[in-house]
Amino acid sequence: MTVAPPCKEANGQRRDNALRKPVSKAPDGLLLSCMEKIQRTLNAQSMFSVMNVLERLSRQKGMKNYDAFGKILEDLSNMYQIPGNSEMKAKGYLALQALEKDLYSMSLLDRTQDLNRVTEVLHGKVGHLVPRTGGTPMNIEFYISPYQVLEAELNNGSQVCGTKTVVTVEGTDTLYKLPLSPLIIDPQAGEDSNPAFLQLTDELSMDLPAHFVLKFHQPVPMSSSSIEEIQKLTGIQISGFKLAPLYELIVQSTLKEKCSEDLSTNKSCFFVSLPDHPKHCYFINKGSAKSVLAGALVSKIPFSHPKCVPGVIEILRHQVAYNTLISSCVSEKHINEDDSELLYFEVVPHKNTSFSVFFLHPVKENLACVVIDVISSREVQCHLHLNPQDPTLNSTDDFVARAVKRCMSVPVVMRAVFRNAAKVKADSETQDTDTEQPGPQLEQTTDSDSLKESLSGAGQQSSWAVKDKPNDTETTEENLSTAKLEILGDNIEKK
Repeated sequence: MTVAPPCKEANGQRRDNALRKPVSKAPDGLLLSCMEKIQRTLNAQSMFSVMNVLERLSRQKGMKNYDAFGKILEDLSNMYQIPGNSEMKAKGYLALQALEKDLYSMSLLDRTQDLNRVTEVLHGKVGHLVPRTGGTPMNIEFYISPYQVLEAELNNGSQVCGTKTVVTVEGTDTLYKLPLSPLIIDPQAGEDSNPAFLQLTDELSMDLPAHFVLKFHQPVPMSSSSIEEIQKLTGIQISGFKLAPLYELIVQSTLKEKCSEDLSTNKSCFFVSLPDHPKHCYFINKGSAKSVLAGALVSKIPFSHPKCVPGVIEILRHQVAYNTLISSCVSEKHINEDDSELLYFEVVPHKNTSFSVFFLHPVKENLACVVIDVISSREVQCHLHLNPQDPTLNSTDDFVARAVKRCMSVPVVMRAVFRNAAKVKADSETQDTDTEQPGPQLEQTTDSDSLKESLSGAGQQSSWAVKDKPNDTETTEENLSTAKLEILGDNIEKK
């Protein structure tokens, strides 16, 4: 049974049913009540003052495990940062409880006994939901890449966390109408498995100087169109961000995650090693000043009604799926450390969530291009464009799309395309040998610096092969990454 803070609810009504299982433990309300009493007893102006006094007393008395106790108090006090008196703060807590119960009810939609965590993360209406315990907020895991799933399998079944957001309430200068009781009537009563909600009447809600927020552990690079879509859905502006080229933000965020040391985010050339394949060099084209794709780093998303959450989660999944593909071309290596064979590619942004990967045809010297359009986190459309006079690469649009969905890695997909083209190239060389007289052979080696100058020109870049002695040395850390890429590539080519 959930113990609420010491205050009366509107009309004393509670609309719990069998599906609305408690999402918070009884100690939550008791802790809040105790914190209020301690604050009054100590005549402290804030919960932070209470925590400072308790810490000082505990140090004096030699209390053990204070850090754990202090963390609980800190997390609870963070949920308590709502303007107003104790009654107003308690109402804010009730609103958060009501939201959590509705989100929990939504998490039960379409759930079956054999539903695994990864499927719930990628397809659940509110992702994989973990209820709040004490001061630890409810969190929602809403996206995980095939690479992360494979990483868990290669590490003795250890659980790898995908992208998460936490659910909490936050004080504001503006009043928002927040529900004080759960609003879902019956999770199965709506159309298309969408829950039906009670109307947000004065009896079920209250104007509070607060709103709900989805907060991220690390800011998420989001396009301006995604931000606008979320704001239209929630009716609340997302504040505190600064627009910048989206690709710069994705590169910046990826380098921060992958590298232990600081690297310049101005770099746009990255080297990616692949097993049994020439090393790839990716140029990230951030777009011209006129066509630049704008975005921002978003730390939190405000909202005031539980019905907004599934839609916001879908937009977030879409954006993170797109970011995953672009970030797969980014590595901490922006200098070629050896003279091994290289294939050059350029990633060029288009509108919304589509982009192109330019490269040189492996048989001819014309440019080829793969256009990848991320329709949603679960649907991708791809088109392979070649010069009409060039031989086929033996990869259909459908093959490329399936490859993208299976690995969400541009380098792995391009390796699959080049492997499919290898037979075509071998056949072409055989025909040339049969029909042409032997003569001086033109080497296909190209200077890296001259290539970079070419690729920085009109936005049409490619993948030239630079042939030399391959390098067989790999660090221990790279071996696991190599194994992951190998398995992903094998899975793609079996399809």
